[in-house]
Amino acid sequence: MNLLKGNIYKDGRGFISYNNHFDASEIKRIYIIENADTDFVRGWQGHKIEQRWFACIKGSFRIQVIAIDSFDKPNPELPIESFTVKEGPLDFLHIPSGCVTAIQALEEASKLLVLADHLIGKVQDEYRFDIDYFKK
Repeated sequence: MNLLKGNIYKDGRGFISYNNHFDASEIKRIYIIENADTDFVRGWQGHKIEQRWFACIKGSFRIQVIAIDSFDKPNPELPIESFTVKEGPLDFLHIPSGCVTAIQALEEASKLLVLADHLIGKVQDEYRFDIDYFKK
């Protein structure tokens, strides 16, 4: 996992959130996640082949990440890394292939921009595990 820090420029005209270090050349698809409420945790879901980049465009999210040892039967005690992304500077959290995530909005009406490196339906690469599968 890698957090690519963005920034904000402000002048009399307003604000610009930007990330001049993010290389978008691998991106094939984009979408936005907006959880129903702050109690819901979207996960565990991930990809053996595909990568994702997450940027919060409104509110804030906690994104928990696990590097999977076996997608057939992962160890339920794998370590969990936790990241918080917030609106403002355009920070991107890169999730490499081989990981699953659990995503929780920390504020109502939060929105998470998601970038993917494969078009939908090009590879069969979606893995889901029950939210209680991994021990916290």
